[in-house]
Amino acid sequence: MNGAGWGPPASDLAITAAVAAGVLLATFAIAVRRDLHRIVDIAWGIAFSAVAAVTYLLSAGEGNDARRLLVAVATIVWGLRLSAHIARRSRGHGEDPRYAELLGKGHGNRTWNALRTVYLLQAALVWLISLPVQTASYSTEPLGWLDFAGLAVWATGLGFEAVGDHQLARFKSDPANQGRIMDRGLWAWTRHPNYFGDSLVWWGLFLLACTSWQAALISVVSPVVMTLLLTVGSGKRLLERHMADRPGYAEYAARTSGFLPLPPRWRPADSKPRR
Repeated sequence: MNGAGWGPPASDLAITAAVAAGVLLATFAIAVRRDLHRIVDIAWGIAFSAVAAVTYLLSAGEGNDARRLLVAVATIVWGLRLSAHIARRSRGHGEDPRYAELLGKGHGNRTWNALRTVYLLQAALVWLISLPVQTASYSTEPLGWLDFAGLAVWATGLGFEAVGDHQLARFKSDPANQGRIMDRGLWAWTRHPNYFGDSLVWWGLFLLACTSWQAALISVVSPVVMTLLLTVGSGKRLLERHMADRPGYAEYAARTSGFLPLPPRWRPADSKPRR
């Protein structure tokens, strides 16, 4: 890419790669000291926000100012909200079973395995998935209808994710729900409203980057990779494997869509929301 009005130059791409790696390596150092690798989930949103902020600064004078600001703010709002939510949710908890399982499979030094298979991999993914943000920031095209469509998709995704997280947090805070499966609100329509919303956020940011066929071709890898990560990668697949043995989960999975929001196939009387 040469920065000819639709994409960042190689030097700026190298800087954003270093920023993503820097955030994840700093997190790795903290995690090793605390022997707690689940904090990498907090760093995920922070790393995206850092890449977006640095891209905004690097693209000054190169791209359309309105689009630069829009993609930067949209990414930072999403990233910091996600990090804050995960930080609150994980406070006082031990290691995440997903990371315990993942790192337990490796051979050799556990710390090296964590650096290689979690932190460096996530740094690369942050940079790759951020391509729409980086590409859109260098576009010289004025805002158009596709940008507003992208903003609407982004806002829908952010709302879906935030509402789903809030509903689950309220459900878990009620002692009467101890041991029960959350099947209310958005969770009655999809088993993973937060993951679905996350996916929409990046499809929305992708639309903001579609200012030329070159930019669209480069940027489409982002929402595709993010959606695959959430559905068949480390998101939905590992979480559902962990949840599979919980009482009532099989019945919940049988009546509730796995990703896309759809009307529940049936709803037992004892799962109606309480007043």
